[in-house]
Amino acid sequence: MELTCFTQRLGQSQGRVVDAGGARFVLGDLTAGWRADLQVGAYVEMTQQVDVTDAKWVRARMSLRVPADLPSALAWEVSLVVDGRGAAAVRGWRGRERMLVDLAANVSKLSGVHLVGLRLTLVASEP
Repeated sequence: MELTCFTQRLGQSQGRVVDAGGARFVLGDLTAGWRADLQVGAYVEMTQQVDVTDAKWVRARMSLRVPADLPSALAWEVSLVVDGRGAAAVRGWRGRERMLVDLAANVSKLSGVHLVGLRLTLVASEP
């Protein structure tokens, strides 16, 4: 696997991390002060195959924490994706943490196995 700013610290502070709080999946990095040179549109995502035949919704529960020193012209956006398309999204701005308890996508018209995931993207902040 090619190492990128999103994968070079897997298991330590990126990806699946096990610590005193238990296991969690980290898109980005848990380490305060860890920086990378990214451009608008840079993203990292995790996906898995899910059988949605009897489901009406797929939901995600997470926290979105954005560093306080992120330039004001930028924001981080987390999206719930189904088959590569964003189905629901929330933005986070610098210095803020949001608990997202019900990011959801309607899959009631789908059946069978589909690729479902979460994507974290660096975006231009809206005025």
